[in-house]
Amino acid sequence: MEYVFTSYYIILGISFVISLIAQIIVKATFNKYTHVGASSGLTGAQAAQMLLMSQGIGNVSIGPIQGSLTDHYNPSDNTLALSEPVYNKSSISAIAVAAHECGHAMQHATGYGPLALRTLLVPAVSIGSRISWIFIIIGLFYYSTVGNWFLYIGIILFAGAVVFQLVTLPVELNASRRALTLLKQNGILAGNENNAAAKVLRAAALTYVAAACVSILQLLRLLAIARGRR
Repeated sequence: MEYVFTSYYIILGISFVISLIAQIIVKATFNKYTHVGASSGLTGAQAAQMLLMSQGIGNVSIGPIQGSLTDHYNPSDNTLALSEPVYNKSSISAIAVAAHECGHAMQHATGYGPLALRTLLVPAVSIGSRISWIFIIIGLFYYSTVGNWFLYIGIILFAGAVVFQLVTLPVELNASRRALTLLKQNGILAGNENNAAAKVLRAAALTYVAAACVSILQLLRLLAIARGRR
């Protein structure tokens, strides 16, 4: 039992370091280009509206949302929420993030498979991820047949969350690719500004890669624990 918890804390420590590094890179890159104005003078909201219209997408409402890096597109009601540093700001970071969310709106409009799958998984995963660790902790504390079953159920629920994060990766990367293509096609950013926008979006993608790596590490450790208890 002591070995189990020692290994768990090692994995937890590695996971914390990976997540921390990703967050530092994202915030540093976003903040850097938040202070670099776009030559077009467009705000994030204006750029998003222009990009959506260029693709014939007129049924998406754009609005502000509190916080920083809380930007998201909701396919269930066709709303694009832009955070305070993005909605009213005319910066490379603001336009890059707004364009990324427009990429998700494009995915929805064109029936992009991975986005549809992710949307389908959301209800089940949101519940499963919250209760998975309850089963896992009970299973770890009770070294018995019943405890093992609790552990197995928890692992299955946690594996669902891992699958969700793996599905999220191509969705996010594809949205960024669409964003950069749209920005160039519509001339919203000029010259090196497009390279700067690419840096912002690569940094943002790093958070999803880090989250997936962390979840896979934890899942592998849990599977090793379950195998060792057979």
